[in-house]
This record gives sequence, structure tokens and C-alpha cells, in this order.
Amino acid sequence: MKGFWETVVVAFSLYSALPMPQIPWNKGNMGYAMAAFPLVGLLVGGAQVLWACLVPQMGFSTPWVAAAVAAILPVAVTGGIHLDGFCDVSDALASHASREKKLEIMKDSHAGAFALIALGCYFVLTFALWAELYAAPSRRAEILVGLGYLLSRGMAACSVVSFPKAKDSGLLRTFSDSAQKRGVFLWGISWSALAAVGMVALQPVQGGIALLLAALWFCYYFYKSRREFGGITGDLAGWFLTVCELLILAGVLIGGRILG
Repeated sequence: MKGFWETVVVAFSLYSALPMPQIPWNKGNMGYAMAAFPLVGLLVGGAQVLWACLVPQMGFSTPWVAAAVAAILPVAVTGGIHLDGFCDVSDALASHASREKKLEIMKDSHAGAFALIALGCYFVLTFALWAELYAAPSRRAEILVGLGYLLSRGMAACSVVSFPKAKDSGLLRTFSDSAQKRGVFLWGISWSALAAVGMVALQPVQGGIALLLAALWFCYYFYKSRREFGGITGDLAGWFLTVCELLILAGVLIGGRILG
């Protein structure tokens, strides 16, 4: 039990903005930290569902305020670490430079013009999709999106221990090297499967479309990371998460339109 708790603390210390107790990091608790990483997604999803339950009590005249809060909730819970990776990868891909130069760009702590453009587009789209969802609120749709945060992080955990790595250093490499790879992969698959089954059971059409988009993006993530960078990095994992969550939200809305 102590080992499990320490693993959760390490995962939340790194990938959430929640204050956590200070514990010494070691090979044991770091090795399984990615297995607990999807729990951060579960927390984000829970926060979204809780906010959706509160919105009807607020008496907003339009869905805009509710959508704005929903768009920034993941940042409030996680601290936006995944968006940092999204920005770095956006700058690197826009450079059309060599593989080595792209990796250098991602190491730069400064955000370039293309990162700001991509981030602006991301928030505009996220806000618009949430506004559409809140214009015709559906508790099932909101829960589906909430489960999507668990799904995306379960898939990311699998990629960290199974995809080739672009660099021999960095935080992601540290986790991958010290990880009990088989255990983390099985946990990642289990979290992803739990989310997938829940989404399909809750609403087959909406859940199925969201799952399909997430799976296609996961395949593209594998292809793009190998082709452009020679493997994945922590930044690329953040890039995957950011876009995956957007696609899941879009998939739920598309499914809702199909159902009428």
C-alpha cells in the first residue's frame, strides 16, 4: 500500500497542480509513476463532470461562461504541463528543419510564434466545442468527455513504455528506463480499456466515434513521432494528449448530431 501511495504522489507531483506531500523519489515509485498517470485524467474528468452538474444552478444566460471554465479546467488541475509540450512540438513541426534541429527547438524554453498561434487555435476550438455542448446539455455527453481524459492518459502511458525514444535523456526517458515496462503497459491498457468500455456502454454512437478518433490519432502520433523525431519525447506525449482530448470532445459532439 505504501508503494502504491508513493507512486500516486510522484505522478500527481509531476502531472498535476495539486499540492502533494514531499517524499523521496526512487526507482520503485518512479518506475510505476506512469501507471498512476491516468488517475490525473480521472481527476480532470471528474472536475469537468462536477462543473457540468453545477452549471444549471448558475443561471447563465448563454453557454459561454460555462464553456470558458470547461476549457481552462484541465489547465487548472494539471498546471498545463501537456500544453507546454504541445507548444514546443508546434514550433518544431512548423520549422520544417532537420530532425536534430527540431529536437533542439523543443528544448528551447521560449515559445515561438507558431506555438502561440497553435495554442490560440486550440483554445478557440476547445471553447467553441464546449459552447456547443452546453448549448444543448447532455449529462451522458459530459460524462463521455470526462472519461476521455482517462482514456488519453492511459494511451499516453502505453506509448511511454512501448514507443521508441527520440533522445537518450530527458524526463520521459528517465521514467521509461526505470519503469517496470510490462506492468506500466498493462496498467495503461487497463485504464484505457476501462474508459473505452464505459464510453461505449454509456452511449455507443458518441462513445464509438470518440474512440475511433482517439485511436486514429494514436496511430498518427506513432507515425509522426518516428518520422519527424525518431521517436517520442515528453513534449510529444503532451502534444498527443492535447489533441486527443480535443478530438474526443469533437467526436462526442459529432455523435450527438448523428443521433439528432
